[in-house]
Amino acid sequence: MIDTTGEAPAATEPPPFRWRWVALAVILLGEIMDMLDSLVTTIAAPTIRADLGGSAATIQWLAAGYTLAMAIGLLTGGRLGDLYGRRRMFLIGAAGFTIGSLLCGTAVSPGMLVGARLLQGLAGAMMIPQGLGMMRRMFAPSEMNKAFGAFGPVMGLSSVAGPVLAGWLIDADLFGTGWRMIFLINLPLGLAAVVLGAVFLPPGRDAHGSRLDMVGALLAALGAGLIVYPLVQGRELDWPAWMFALMAASGVVFLVFAWHELRRQRRGGDPLITPSVFAKRGFSGGLAVGIVFFAGMVGFSLTYSLYLQIGLGYSPLKAGLSQIPWSVGTVFGFPVAMAMQKHGRTALQAGALVMASGVAALVLTLQIAGTGVDPWQLAPALVVTGFGMGLLMAPFFDIVLASVEPHETGSAGGTLSAVQQLGAALGAAVLGTVFFGLLGGHVATSADRDAPALRANLASAGVAPSGQDLIVAGLRACGHDRATAKDQAKTPETCVRLESDVRTAAAANPQSAGRVATIVRSSAQHSAKTGFGAAMKITLWIVAGLLGLTFLIAFLLPPRAREEDETAPVDETAPATA
Repeated sequence: MIDTTGEAPAATEPPPFRWRWVALAVILLGEIMDMLDSLVTTIAAPTIRADLGGSAATIQWLAAGYTLAMAIGLLTGGRLGDLYGRRRMFLIGAAGFTIGSLLCGTAVSPGMLVGARLLQGLAGAMMIPQGLGMMRRMFAPSEMNKAFGAFGPVMGLSSVAGPVLAGWLIDADLFGTGWRMIFLINLPLGLAAVVLGAVFLPPGRDAHGSRLDMVGALLAALGAGLIVYPLVQGRELDWPAWMFALMAASGVVFLVFAWHELRRQRRGGDPLITPSVFAKRGFSGGLAVGIVFFAGMVGFSLTYSLYLQIGLGYSPLKAGLSQIPWSVGTVFGFPVAMAMQKHGRTALQAGALVMASGVAALVLTLQIAGTGVDPWQLAPALVVTGFGMGLLMAPFFDIVLASVEPHETGSAGGTLSAVQQLGAALGAAVLGTVFFGLLGGHVATSADRDAPALRANLASAGVAPSGQDLIVAGLRACGHDRATAKDQAKTPETCVRLESDVRTAAAANPQSAGRVATIVRSSAQHSAKTGFGAAMKITLWIVAGLLGLTFLIAFLLPPRAREEDETAPVDETAPATA
């Protein structure tokens, strides 16, 4: 995946690549496509499910499928560039990403859409690692900092623009495409990346490219799939015993993977992951930090977007705009973290605590504002949360990689990037499952609390006590079943009965028929919003707990990043902001 030869630079610096700045723009175009598509479905998921159908698991798979495929693909993506040429693999990845986007935009079923997301993730894993490897060959050392400096603003703007663009495209419904345009917009971008890449990217491949470990890649993919699939589908299938057997089998597969990697190295082969890196306490701790932190971050992003749209009834555009403070906080957090580089691990841990305090402030805001909370009330806590995230993410890769030897940096960096994506997939799976699992009970509890007020309002509208009993019980059951429904396109039987009971009560009081329906509808909306809020607050406390765990695990990391060494290999899969 990464050039691990560690060759010393030649005595005479070769001339820089003629089209290097145009080539850099092409590389950034690929980064933008990946960044946008990793974010858009958190905003679009409710609209997609309303159109295509599917269950809550469909929403989770839209995020988890992409990041899981990215994690698996990153283990071999960079190495494919070593073997077959970085330009070639970039073009194949960009073309595959474009085709995957077309399939997403024309999907006719949830299964087809999730499958296309998997293709996007795999293609992105072939495309993204090639960029930094080509940059190392295109630019003279004196220009590298300037070239890398372009990544920060581009990635920051993409993180801000992604949710807003998704919301605007859905609400604008351009050419009647609705949510599909969030994927179709990639077509001109992808075609430009392929055409311009073929013309301006430098040719060539690594003369010392290592061989592929396909068995190791398949074992890693199988192990990851066996843990993510049950976590997403388990709740929907009522947690049968074989789901737990799959998760146990995942551990066995990873043990076989470790044995295979050690055996391959002893026989003189090229392991997918250099086994010696796991003996380093700092690196193993970094993997744990990566899984826990990125799981919390992505799980928070997904469930918060669902809460805004399904729980509070925000439009996709309003939900996207509501998340700008979070992105803005992150953008400001990065330069502060870079200014605190000398503090190393302390700055990273400070970021975890700041982010946790922002999440706690968000819980407090929801508690005080209740169901009438607006984006301006949420903004201060989101800015703090984003600022903490920027503080944590900026030094993360450099600090973790400081614990490995220079010749291990390539393998370690690729593994860390893959684990980052695996953590994101686990976050969408676990926190999404927790959130949806909490909804039914909390909506029903909210309906119980609202029952006295509902009875009083129905009585004032002339509904008899027997009719009140039927409506109160029906509204509770309907709210619970609708929140836990596996197929949102199908109306639960309890909701059908509730509608019948409301019509019967209204027929007995023709003069107040409209008022009865309004009372029931208002009570149902309030109990649903309150139930969503309760589920969101518990999920946020879990996120805060994960950030606290991140703070503690970070004590395993080296105190600070390694001083720059131009002879050391460059991690070609880590984010440029690392």
